[in-house]
Amino acid sequence: MRTEIATLGEFGLIRHLTEGIELKSESTRYGIGDDAAVLSYPADRDILVTTDLLLEGVHFDLTYVPLKHLGYKSAVVNFSDIYAMNGTPRQITVSLGVSKRFSVEDMEALYAGIRLACQDYGVDIVGGDTTSSLTGLTISITCIGEAEKGTAVYRNGARETDLICVSGDLGAAYMGLQLLEREKVALRDAGTDVQPDFAGKEYLLERQLKPEARRDIIDKLREAGIRPTSMMDISDGLSSELLHICTQSQVGCRVYEEHIPIDYQTAVMAEELNMNLTTCALNGGEDYELLFTVPIADHEKIQEMEGVKLIGHITKPELGCALITRDGQEFELKAQGWNPLKGDAESRS
Repeated sequence: MRTEIATLGEFGLIRHLTEGIELKSESTRYGIGDDAAVLSYPADRDILVTTDLLLEGVHFDLTYVPLKHLGYKSAVVNFSDIYAMNGTPRQITVSLGVSKRFSVEDMEALYAGIRLACQDYGVDIVGGDTTSSLTGLTISITCIGEAEKGTAVYRNGARETDLICVSGDLGAAYMGLQLLEREKVALRDAGTDVQPDFAGKEYLLERQLKPEARRDIIDKLREAGIRPTSMMDISDGLSSELLHICTQSQVGCRVYEEHIPIDYQTAVMAEELNMNLTTCALNGGEDYELLFTVPIADHEKIQEMEGVKLIGHITKPELGCALITRDGQEFELKAQGWNPLKGDAESRS
């Protein structure tokens, strides 16, 4: 069944998609249904705001991305930005640009993913907008979060001798993208009778299609009494994010190749595609893991923390930013992660 969006109209579609939303956060005083949402935060909280814009053909390909997964991911990547500031996401607004090739059922699937993400992370949908688009699907989500005053973590706080840490593993999301792109080409060339074979590569697909924000790592850091000196989430690649931290903190760094965490499926896929594994882990992006620095005094606590890996240390700025290879060679770190403002072939290479 296909229901044209025009049969509901803009406001009818918004009512249909947001029907039955229950507000969970104490800071949400009034949500969808008026000219603006009403939020109320205590005086001892700082308010954090982040926005992501996702464009069809630039940030996602609906050939292989299910709309429900896209909705989930578009919300979670915003939550990740709030956690990367040592905060907690509380509300989002959702704005959509929709072309005529999408039906009401398509938007239901997209919103189902957004609502599921909000349910999983305890976040309220409090507003947004919907309009027609001439160029495909556009998704713009703004997330509002909070942090206790004085506890937000920025990119500019890393200091010499600090330890560099990452959560989870790196490169899997990029390998998932390569797998999907390869199968897309294979299906186009072979016809509709061929079915893609993803056996043994489920983790890679999950990391690309349904990433999770690392709320659990933020909780562990708080429980251990560790406040990072700087932090970012890894959306554009480890090398790019680490260079952001070093530039804004005016420091250098040393990262050790042998300590970069990589999943087995990622390694197998890189070998299958004849790609350099370390390059994929450094530059792939979309892992949405946390990259952070901590004082050297927290070394023992970090070593005992499950899901966190120590990969290097901060140095004097004049030493620059370098990767130390397994055989002891030193290479300058370069920002080669994905850049949507460059041409597709150049930015994804």
